[in-house]
Amino acid sequence: MKRILNTLYVTTEDTYLYRKGDTVTVSVKDKDKLRIPLHSLEGIYCFGNTICTTPLIEGCNEFGVKIVFYTKTGRFIARIQGPIYGNVLLRKEQYTCSNNEIKANEIAKFFLAAKLANSRSVLLRAYRESKIQDRKILLKNAALQIEEMGKKISDEVDYYSLLGYEGRAANVYFSVLNNMIYDNNGFLFNGRNKRPPKDPVNAMLSFIYAVLCNDIISALEGVGLDPAVGYLHKERSGKPSLALDIMEEFRAYLADRLILSLINKKQVKKSDFSTFEGGSVDMQERAKKIIITAWQKRKQEEITHPFLKEKVHIGMLPHIQAMLFSRFIRGDIKQYPPFYMK
Repeated sequence: MKRILNTLYVTTEDTYLYRKGDTVTVSVKDKDKLRIPLHSLEGIYCFGNTICTTPLIEGCNEFGVKIVFYTKTGRFIARIQGPIYGNVLLRKEQYTCSNNEIKANEIAKFFLAAKLANSRSVLLRAYRESKIQDRKILLKNAALQIEEMGKKISDEVDYYSLLGYEGRAANVYFSVLNNMIYDNNGFLFNGRNKRPPKDPVNAMLSFIYAVLCNDIISALEGVGLDPAVGYLHKERSGKPSLALDIMEEFRAYLADRLILSLINKKQVKKSDFSTFEGGSVDMQERAKKIIITAWQKRKQEEITHPFLKEKVHIGMLPHIQAMLFSRFIRGDIKQYPPFYMK
């Protein structure tokens, strides 16, 4: 369990939460571990098997504290909140910002800047680790190109120009991704393709992107934001645009690095994939289990959050960014601080 800003995250299994006076008390195995005044909290986020007493729920409603429940793996279950809460105001402001072209473009820059910076960091890390000079040159040049694009977006005011930078940076990044596979062992990447993927690497990338996107959707629902209303990604029926926006901060750092690690450590095999007529490729259950297991393990690792300067589990990152974005939309902070890889 961990308190971050004014939100309590309960990640320990079989935790019992109850009200004592005007505080929430956290108990594990019949031992009280933590006590926090309700007036100092905005939300309680419960992961896995957590019990909240009825008096606590009543107290949370009195003080305007929402309680959000997720599965152990982070899938959103439900949110409990009192009859009067600021979610409607938060979403109205979210929609207002989305409809304001100037404001929406400024917000889109936050996500795009983080995407480019983190893509560059992944390339430079691979550059440092590579022992093949030709690959090092390609990786370094790609990182420099993306760095130059990142410098130019701060003064850009046109939405379609921002999309142009996003597309060019993605092309540069994916053009050298194969150089981050040390011993391809049958895994060859010749560029990003999807719907359907045409090779095992793209099949794994599409799969882990979907997993990451679902985690972010759950985080956005937990804080009361509308996952469908985005800024870099515009609204389209059935498209979780805001989740895709925030996902840009994490694609290279979390998703791509995970898949590259599984390939380089030879934890996935070419035999884990099936090729169908027409060239589409699908993963067998073994590969999916390996990826999900590695993903859940990765989420348990701790890092220091670059903005909060606190130790947090990687699995909490989507929830923290969703919380920070909601604070920005409400006007509690002047700028949204996207996640930058260290």
